[in-house]
Amino acid sequence: MKTIKYLFLIFFVFNFNSLNAENRDKQLDVLFDQLKSNNSNLINETEQKIWKIWSTHPKDQFLTLKLAEGSKLVVNNELSKAIIIFTEVINKDPSWAEAWNKRATVLYMIGDYQESQNDINKVLNLEKRHFGALAGQGLVNIQLKNYEKAIESYEKAQEIYPAMQSPKIMIKKIRELINQQLI
Repeated sequence: MKTIKYLFLIFFVFNFNSLNAENRDKQLDVLFDQLKSNNSNLINETEQKIWKIWSTHPKDQFLTLKLAEGSKLVVNNELSKAIIIFTEVINKDPSWAEAWNKRATVLYMIGDYQESQNDINKVLNLEKRHFGALAGQGLVNIQLKNYEKAIESYEKAQEIYPAMQSPKIMIKKIRELINQQLI
């Protein structure tokens, strides 16, 4: 079974690494247009394709494998090890938005909200349409009690990905929180 998973991963890596940067950008543009469709089946499939592209380094399959290794560490709750792996990937290619995003997620998980925000800023400088980073930025800003900024982040995520559920839910909860604090 492990052999099959490994072969699948190798196929996945080579399949997506064949996209050069220009084709990758064009494919992402098409996928982001599809995110705004009313077809829920297409939207879910489109989101998964975007995440696959983001999680696959455009030129270096070794970095793709390292990112996957770090992600597995996160799933296994080995967060300090995951940060080390994601930092190694960032150091090898600081222009890969998803490496920054993964590390931002782990920094949020350990409660280092300002460093998480710093990494999210890098993600959004590299990929302004990163709805995952925008949603993460919303969470970070809730923790930092920057509620209006959190709402702005969720609104931007919703513009990019209208069917995404978390912005709708979180904007409502943040507004309720703000109203409770005003009482």
